[in-house]
Amino acid sequence: MAEEIVAREGGYVNDPDDPGGATKYGVTIHTMRRLGLDLDGDGDVDAEDVKRISHAQAVEIYLNHYFLRPRIAELPEALQASVFDMYVNAGGNAVKILQRLLNQMGERCGVDGSIGPQTIAACARAYAMASNHMPDAYGIARRNYYFRLADQRPASRKYARTRTGGKGGWIKRAEEFISSRYHMTDAEFAARVAAWG
Repeated sequence: MAEEIVAREGGYVNDPDDPGGATKYGVTIHTMRRLGLDLDGDGDVDAEDVKRISHAQAVEIYLNHYFLRPRIAELPEALQASVFDMYVNAGGNAVKILQRLLNQMGERCGVDGSIGPQTIAACARAYAMASNHMPDAYGIARRNYYFRLADQRPASRKYARTRTGGKGGWIKRAEEFISSRYHMTDAEFAARVAAWG
């Protein structure tokens, strides 16, 4: 899963519209500063350090800090890849999306962005009741999160919609984890983003 995320994230970028700042393989400068990864040994963590991160280092960061430490590995296996991928992309918001979904499914669960015993148990119960639907439900909730983010922040719309009006990277990424029958048609997508102008 981590290898797929690194491939999906791509190489070095430093988009001024991206709050993540300088990023390589999806690892942001903020993450590298938090982890103290001064790869060029000059006493600070800056864009030059981001450029130096290796593929293997990115995979290790994802496994340790975005999968094992936040306890995604303790969720039902069918949900792990999507929650993991979203955690890399949105941090604790990935867990909040899951926790809100669990509450909608009738499970009592705090919405705090952290996976603990309550979330793990609620997720196991919900998955046992709706194993065929829960991965799609999470993926759809994730897609809706991206839409709401772009609704509220015009600078982020370029991540949800291409210049030619098609599905942008955020939407395509969410739909990678949703059954094709729940993918938006081009017409549905165009209607959803029409208000963006």
